[in-house]
Amino acid sequence: MAAVVNKVILVGYLGADPDMRYMPNGTPTATISLATTETWKDRNTKERKERTDWHRVVFFDGLAKTAGEYLKTGSQVYIEGRLRNRRWQDNTGADRFTTEIVARDLQMLGKAPHAVSAPALDEPPLDNYEDGDY
Repeated sequence: MAAVVNKVILVGYLGADPDMRYMPNGTPTATISLATTETWKDRNTKERKERTDWHRVVFFDGLAKTAGEYLKTGSQVYIEGRLRNRRWQDNTGADRFTTEIVARDLQMLGKAPHAVSAPALDEPPLDNYEDGDY
């Protein structure tokens, strides 16, 4: 059987301070919006273009505590983790979906926060993680 890999590596800037919460079993979590910006030169116009993507990153346990204590809006970070897709029902009973990065490693980069603004995230509930599935 072939090997399977689910690995994400991102370097970017926080769009807001981490959102600290606790799962029903008491496990601390921190969620951030991370901005990554890609730049390129348009082949036809030679004009410099850029696109910013926003990534939802979730930390658990010790990493969550570290993120909550040390990360601030504009902090530059290196994150390694895996993609996770989740489904939940909102207050109206409609099915909602999210794709997030479950962080396994966090390294703080840079010296001072770099100002960026994150879009508002639709927050899925924390109670649909299975114990140890993070």
